[in-house]
Amino acid sequence: MSTSYQIILCTCPDKRTAENIARLLVNDKLAACVNILPGMTSIYTWKEQIEAAEEHLLLIKANKACYQAIEKKIRKQHPYELPEIIAVPIENGLPEYLHWIDSCQS
Repeated sequence: MSTSYQIILCTCPDKRTAENIARLLVNDKLAACVNILPGMTSIYTWKEQIEAAEEHLLLIKANKACYQAIEKKIRKQHPYELPEIIAVPIENGLPEYLHWIDSCQS
């Protein structure tokens, strides 16, 4: 199975930001699909302080070839000083679904 596909994780501070980024990525054919998981609580260290925040998680399904463009779009639109942008390779998947990812991207 090819590993030319990825899921990119990105947390957002609110629904509006999450939807704006998701729509931009799909509209620009950089991602085939973006799921938005609401109501997530993140606990993390930032500038030597323990922080907690309610966030929305984006699950971005895309071809690996689009990673750099996706990262650039997210950084441009994201309000965080240091947004979470983590790509995880898809090792296996339903072949028809993976082909669908390709068909949705430029």
